[in-house]
Order: sequence, then C-alpha cells, then structure tokens
Amino acid sequence: MATRIIAKEDWQHYFDHLSSIMPTFLAEIEVAGLDIGDQVEGEWVPMTGMSYDPKDDVLTVEIDNGKVMHNVRNPQQVVVDEDDAGLHSIEVKCGHGHLHIIKLREPLGLPSE
Repeated sequence: MATRIIAKEDWQHYFDHLSSIMPTFLAEIEVAGLDIGDQVEGEWVPMTGMSYDPKDDVLTVEIDNGKVMHNVRNPQQVVVDEDDAGLHSIEVKCGHGHLHIIKLREPLGLPSE
C-alpha cells in the first residue's frame, strides 16, 4: 500500500468526489493522541459520506445514514492509504494534534476522476 498526502486546497473536491462514488460501507473510526490515548468512536459502522467545509474548516464523516456525524475541526493534514485494490484508510490530523483514523473494512475502488 502507498500513502499520499492530499493538499488542503483539494480536500473539498476529493471528499465530494469520494462521497459521490461511495456506496454505504463499513468503517472504523479511531481517535488517537498522547493526551487521550486511543479511542474507538465507531467500530465497523455504516459510513455513507465525507465532506470538507472550508468556510468552517471542518471535515465531517457521515455514519449510520446521517444519524451520526464525526467532525474533525481545524484539520491540519489528510493522508490516504491506497493501492491497486482501492482506498484502505484515511488519516486526518487535527489542530489538537489528535489523529483521526478512518479504516475501511473492504477497500473502496477508486475510478479515475
């Protein structure tokens, strides 16, 4: 697998595109940091979309058909882990230094844009 950093100016387009091709799939959301340890926010829950709002500087992960939103405020960096099979995980570092890790149970195939 290879990781790549998504440039901040591309976040809105990247997550809009991802959500437009994304079926509902199972994901695990973990938040890790020296001050909070490792916390699982959702364990293999249905994830239906992601978006980035540059005005409010917040990245939102929509789970359980929109009933729950996991918000990452003031994201600093987005790193995706993907290979020929597709997208495996997304790591988002927030302004508090916490790492929000979204792991996909099955890789999401990524067609060309």
